[in-house]
Amino acid sequence: MNKSLIEQLQGGLVVSCQAFDYEPFYGADFMAKMAVSAKLGGAAAIRASWPENIRAIKKEVDLPVFGINKIMPKSYDKLHDVIITPTLQSARAVVEAGADIVAVDCTLRQGRTPQAVLDLLQEYKTHLNVLIMAEISTAEEGEIAAEGGADILSTTIAGYTPYSRHLEEPDYQLIEELCALTSLPINAEGRFHHPDQVVKAFQLGAWTVTVGSAITRPHCITREFTQAIARLKEQEKITE
Repeated sequence: MNKSLIEQLQGGLVVSCQAFDYEPFYGADFMAKMAVSAKLGGAAAIRASWPENIRAIKKEVDLPVFGINKIMPKSYDKLHDVIITPTLQSARAVVEAGADIVAVDCTLRQGRTPQAVLDLLQEYKTHLNVLIMAEISTAEEGEIAAEGGADILSTTIAGYTPYSRHLEEPDYQLIEELCALTSLPINAEGRFHHPDQVVKAFQLGAWTVTVGSAITRPHCITREFTQAIARLKEQEKITE
């Protein structure tokens, strides 16, 4: 089953349907509708956070779901805090909700050692009968996760750790590095805004590409346009 799922998703687009509680489209009903829209557009799979959203999505679409469980601290530090399915309990919750693949943060943040990541992955592999996707930010972390038994590697956290490359575009170099060091499927994710960027990731060897904000977060899409207008106005002021 796991092997057939990997083969099924090869070359497919994964659409991330997520929203935080301060966003207008927050809620399971909205997430399910976004997933339906993504399926209509040809998505191969859905990425979703929290059990209630995954349950709602699985009721509406028959696509595989990449499940995550974000455990948010009161004061969230994007560069330093580990929030993506950090415990076995959090992983079990999304599996029970219907996730076909569980993604877990495998970075070396918060003082985690390589051995701690290896132990975490072993625990997940022992107790969960689903594919485990290790979300990393560097090639070193990818190598550790591969050693630990991850089924899939994902570039999701590239640029979101203090020590990884901080780029405006996807980290193509990391995709190449991961493809060179392992035969595991590589999910390319992070700062994909245009179709040509997705095509480039596949040309570099990505197994799947995940796109989120550029498809399912209207305020982020709107900001791309308004920022472009603002840049134009600034240029006009300079030339006056």
